[in-house]
Amino acid sequence: MTSQRTRERLIQRLMEQGIVNYEVLEVIRTLPRHLFVDEALAHRAYEDTALPIGWGQTISQPYMVARMTELVLAQGRPKKVLEIGSGSGYQSAVLSHFAGEICALERIKGLLDRSRQQLRALRIRNVRLRHGDGLDGWGSEAPFDVIIGAAAPERVPEVLLEQLALGGRLLLPVGGAEQQLIEVTRTDAGYSERVIESVKFVPMLPGLQK
Repeated sequence: MTSQRTRERLIQRLMEQGIVNYEVLEVIRTLPRHLFVDEALAHRAYEDTALPIGWGQTISQPYMVARMTELVLAQGRPKKVLEIGSGSGYQSAVLSHFAGEICALERIKGLLDRSRQQLRALRIRNVRLRHGDGLDGWGSEAPFDVIIGAAAPERVPEVLLEQLALGGRLLLPVGGAEQQLIEVTRTDAGYSERVIESVKFVPMLPGLQK
């Protein structure tokens, strides 16, 4: 169920969908995604689909993880990344191969504890996890070269823009029933925004949960 052949099929599918960064594809090929899902769903870990991970949350489909990672790397390897909605920890684990330091926020304590245990087991040491509200960001660790989100607010939170470094980029799904993945870049003149593609993520909710 986690055979090399199964993983190769996933990589082929990602390439067919336009993922071209060889290093990103190689990390997804070798990283054990089946460890980040419930054991009962491990046989589906290398399908290109989102899977439930409890608490009403999902692990993002591999295409979206690869796409977000490619976008993070579009300006080179960032030194410091803020990840909002770290969930299972899978996106954090992928990013750990490319970023100097990742500060990851998760509002659901149970998910946070599980992902922390998994990242430790994989000896990933450049990810710092915090039980926090993504809508507040992580001001004490700002500024960030890149901020990415795996949940969609109705509109871009102003506080996240303020936590970007000059030249830094926010990659975030935004909207309700209709969502767009957007990129906002902080410039000398303010902020520039572009729409990347239509997406579907869980909503970004306020507050903390056990």
